[in-house]
Amino acid sequence: MDTSDWEIPPELQPDPSDFSFDLDEVLRSVVGVKALIPPDGFTAQTLGTERGGSGVVIRPDGLIATIGYLVTEAETIWLTTHDGRAIPGHALAYDFETGFGLIQALGRLDLPALVLEGGEAPQPGDTAVLASAGGRKHALRCTVAARQEFAGYWEYMLDEAIFTAPAHPSWGGAGLIGGDGRLQGIGSLVMQQQDSKGRRIDLNMVVPASLLPPILDDLLAYGRVNKPARPWLGLYAAEDETGVVVSSMARNGPAQKAGVEEGDRVVAVGDTRVTDLPGLWRAVWSSGSAGCRVQLTIGRDSVLRDLVLHSVDRRSFLKAPRLH
Repeated sequence: MDTSDWEIPPELQPDPSDFSFDLDEVLRSVVGVKALIPPDGFTAQTLGTERGGSGVVIRPDGLIATIGYLVTEAETIWLTTHDGRAIPGHALAYDFETGFGLIQALGRLDLPALVLEGGEAPQPGDTAVLASAGGRKHALRCTVAARQEFAGYWEYMLDEAIFTAPAHPSWGGAGLIGGDGRLQGIGSLVMQQQDSKGRRIDLNMVVPASLLPPILDDLLAYGRVNKPARPWLGLYAAEDETGVVVSSMARNGPAQKAGVEEGDRVVAVGDTRVTDLPGLWRAVWSSGSAGCRVQLTIGRDSVLRDLVLHSVDRRSFLKAPRLH
């Protein structure tokens, strides 16, 4: 999104007088992220070859936390600061379990680093600021609407995601800043829900910053968490009124190779019956580490079929970051 042609309505921007910290100084820590991905990258077709969003400086040496889908398979990254400087960056890591991405600036940012939230987690009703790059005109005063489980169709789940309202129009990699000026989370998605009167409410899903410190050293040392990878099936699934249905599959992934088809209903994983997305992913991940065999019972044309999928490490499908 071009940072020059839009702004949050003034009445929805945060008021600096409402905070005990220097709001404008804190907002300098949010930088713009532009990533270029090779056309033959695995994610190029679904996520595009040019991706834009934000990231937040979390160390004085120019380490930046963002949302991982912005930098997956990125060959070139440019960072833009509040004062218009453009600085190259390098994708250090993408953690599939949390969704965080890390970027290292390859030049001097000279920007303040935000402290990661380490105290009491944000609670529903708390006031916060969700900020994309560009200062106060791109910052939104918001409220924590919920802390609850989130399951994504792409084999992803958080036990306790943060949901904020109203929704920010440029959410990818935006920083959720709490009342104490600490980083509470990184923006991931926009979602729609209905309130008690049936009206549509737009929310942002934010990955809690508290998930990053326990894995940060591993990500910096190895580019990934130093433990066996979860099994990945290349299966994109959704919930409907009667359970879980296959919406699509990754090209040449385990699900496609095993004969799974769009429209199949996932009934069970091994001996575990599946009724929703969280249950599906938990059952798959409890089957073992990447490389294990996963048995799916699927319903197709009112007939139950058992298929054996040979899971893989998702990372094996992606181009590794290259430092030029």
